[in-house]
Amino acid sequence: MDSYGEQREIYSQKVRAGKRTYLFDVRATRNNDYYITITERKKNADGDVHKQKLFLYKEDFNKFLASLNNVVDHVKTELLPDYDYEQYDRPYDDNGYAADANYNGNYNNNADGGGERYDRQNEQPGRNPYGSGYPDSGK
Repeated sequence: MDSYGEQREIYSQKVRAGKRTYLFDVRATRNNDYYITITERKKNADGDVHKQKLFLYKEDFNKFLASLNNVVDHVKTELLPDYDYEQYDRPYDDNGYAADANYNGNYNNNADGGGERYDRQNEQPGRNPYGSGYPDSGK
């Protein structure tokens, strides 16, 4: 890889959720240390895109994941135990609509439980969730 910018993004996974898109990116520092960015992109009624980004460092991975799992589990088991969470486990097209009208509830396009992935470091098959340009350019 020629430039520092190309080395920074190591792995990405995108989760589409209606008008929202969540991007999970593994990035590298100049010293080959790794961290995760979690970005929420949401289109408003005017078509403008609003982004929020969270940086998660390796020393916080276990605490963050444990807390996230605890909070999600609390909502699923204590607050909304009868809610059908699987109704949203279906693929979406680029406009946020269900991509498969014949969806049977078993959609999983990768071993990690869904979403699109792109492994930039190893150039593994998969679609780059950002397009062909710089990650946030949308090109």
